[in-house]
Amino acid sequence: MGARVDFYHLTRDPADRVVPHIVQRVVASGGRCFIAAGAEQGQGAISQALWTVIPESFLAHEHAGDADAPEGSIIIGETMVHPAPNGAEFALMADGLWDDAALQFTRAFLFFDGSHIDDARACWRRLGTIDGIERHYWRQDDQGRWREGP
Repeated sequence: MGARVDFYHLTRDPADRVVPHIVQRVVASGGRCFIAAGAEQGQGAISQALWTVIPESFLAHEHAGDADAPEGSIIIGETMVHPAPNGAEFALMADGLWDDAALQFTRAFLFFDGSHIDDARACWRRLGTIDGIERHYWRQDDQGRWREGP
């Protein structure tokens, strides 16, 4: 294993406002994403956000289990799946819940708010004991910019 894991502590904006910006960068660089967004309600919020959050573009996506999902650069599902049906190398957990399957991807993103902070801390500590895992912590400032660090 040699994955990079980015922890995004959502202190200002919810995941559905942040995820589209990360996904846009991944897709612009030619990457493919699998987004785990939990229950249908969470998947719906992320799906809607991918179409609307960035006004100058929309991020076409499919849902896991759709017949044409393997063709898309972005797939949303309830839980992490590896290998992803679209060959994704980027795993995003938008529901705040870590899934060890994400370590099979090149890069993983965990988005969590205050309700999942204890789980995120425990995950951070546990991943620190695994050789080859590169961890990064990001926190949003009052202006909405992301800062790396504690």
